[in-house]
Order: sequence, then C-alpha cells, then structure tokens
Amino acid sequence: MTEEADADGASNPEGGADESPEELTYAEAGVDIDASEAATAALIGAVGESEGDYAGLLDIGDRYLALATDGVGTKLLVAEALSDYSTIGIDCIAMNANDLVAAGVRPVAFVDYLAVEEPDETFAEQVGEGLSAGAEEAGLELIGGETAVMPEVIRGLDLAGTCAGLAAKDAVFPGEAEPGDALVGFPSSGVHSNGLTLARTAVTREHEYTDPCPFGDYDTLGEALLEPTRLYTYLLDPMREHGVRAAAHVTGGGWTNLERLGEHRYVVEDAFEPQPVFEFVQEEGNVTDEEMHRTFNMGTGFVCALDPEDAEALAAATDGRVIGRVESGDGVAIRGLEL
Repeated sequence: MTEEADADGASNPEGGADESPEELTYAEAGVDIDASEAATAALIGAVGESEGDYAGLLDIGDRYLALATDGVGTKLLVAEALSDYSTIGIDCIAMNANDLVAAGVRPVAFVDYLAVEEPDETFAEQVGEGLSAGAEEAGLELIGGETAVMPEVIRGLDLAGTCAGLAAKDAVFPGEAEPGDALVGFPSSGVHSNGLTLARTAVTREHEYTDPCPFGDYDTLGEALLEPTRLYTYLLDPMREHGVRAAAHVTGGGWTNLERLGEHRYVVEDAFEPQPVFEFVQEEGNVTDEEMHRTFNMGTGFVCALDPEDAEALAAATDGRVIGRVESGDGVAIRGLEL
C-alpha cells in the first residue's frame, strides 16, 4: 500500500494527514476575559468607583483602610477530584493578600466565606488547615468567617474571602510607572489560582487528574495543578525601601496585568522560565503562545516598576531580578509576542 505524505513531508501509514488537537482558548474553555471585563466595568459603573486598583482604599484619617476580595475559582474542581482540600485555603489567602501588596498595603486580617452543598467535617477541616497555613505565612489574623449550606445553589463547595489591610498614606505605592523605569519580577509557584478553566480543559482532554505526573515532584497531574499560589507579602518592606512606584499581581489576564501599572509600553526581556506544568497544558490543549501569556503568569507571579538605579538593589535583596523596562507607547512585549 502506498503511503501518502503529510503537509510537512512526513508519511502517514493510515493514508491521511495527521490531525493536531483542536486549538484551545480560554474563551472556548468557558471563560471570556473580554466579556468578564465588560461585566466588571458595568458593575463598577453602577456602584461608583473607589480609590485604588488592586484594592479599595478608604481614607480613615492618617491612614488608608484597604479591602480586597477574591475566591479560589475552578481550582476547587481539581481539589474535589483528588479529595484534597488542604491547600486551597492558602490560595484564598494569597489571591487576596497579594492584591493588597500590589497596592503597597500590609494585610492584617482575613474573613472567609465557605458555601457548601452539604456540610462535611473532613473537607471543612482541610480548608481550615489551608487558611491557617496561609494566614501564618502572610502574617495576618483570621478573624472569623461564614459557612453557608445552600444545596440548591452550590454544587460541592465554593471558597472566597476578604482581606483587610492598613497603610500610612505615604506608604502606599503611587500606582503609576514612568517611562524609563525598570521592571523587577518575582517567580511564581506554578499556575496559581488563575486560568484553571483553561488548564483543566487542556489536561483532561486525554488525562485524568489522578494520572501520574510526568514532570516535577508531583505524584499526579492534579497535584501539579493544586500547587498553592505563592504569597508575596515578604516583598512589601523591600519594595517600600527601594522606592517602588507601582506593582502588579499577575493574575487573570496574564501578562496584560502589567498595563495596570499605567498606560505605557512594557518590554519584558528576561522573565522567569515557565514551570513544566505550563508546557504540559500548552501541548495538551494546543494553546498558542499568545493565549498562554494572556491567561497565565508563565513563571512570573509579581512585577514592580521603579527607578533603574534602585532595581538591582531590590533584586539583590529579594529573589527577584530585573526582567525588563517601561517605555512610552502601549502594550506588552514578551518572548516575541505583542499583547
């Protein structure tokens, strides 16, 4: 039988062209970032804007009271599949506390909201363990919370929380980068708690969460996705000491979060290498480089902008490094991409 050649010249014994898996996007997986941003803008327009970006800032005299609220998202479905809820409390703390840090505010207290389909002591205890671990690492106090049983509203459980912080008015970051600033980045721990809908859809095309993990020190693929979000509260004092003008927590929207530093062009030349989990997600989902960088942190979870003369000193005092610069213009340039 004569073998037919594929488009790239390779032969296919089956007599047809090899088919790559369908290209996957975040929107096709179920989360349309543009639609989400439009809905958020509508909500903000209806209730009125408050001062602040990553956190809402309330003037209480000589200080700001800052509040941030967020949840764990569809990472909970991975935890459910593995019956392991021990780390999602860390994610809940981190997603909130990191937003305060990006504003230059020290997190001081946290309240959680756990909504469940039916009460279960086992997962409630595991959630509590994660919240306690996250609070200890972040240096804040757990001051209560709420558990709601809502069988007709919730399937499984949902976990969210609100973090409060305090800062002197002259301690918060100005919030605006300047052309000529250097960008200092800090490594992530993996996927964190953003883009899990895309990551989960990609991974489960051909695998189960309980399948052995072919990379890292994880027993299963699910464990790799459950790697807790890294906490960046340790950066607050060094960033203040070195005159950081603005900071970005790289969450939903991936590297486009740098645009929250101001309307400039951000040229990233030395970002941290993505962890193997990102390569696995990209290959399994046939996800483009641009979509990966618009969705995930890709190895760098936090970025700040400051005077170039101070940037190397900040990097030396932490685990960060100078990854790029701020220019006049717009957009984000990284790894040959224009976002």
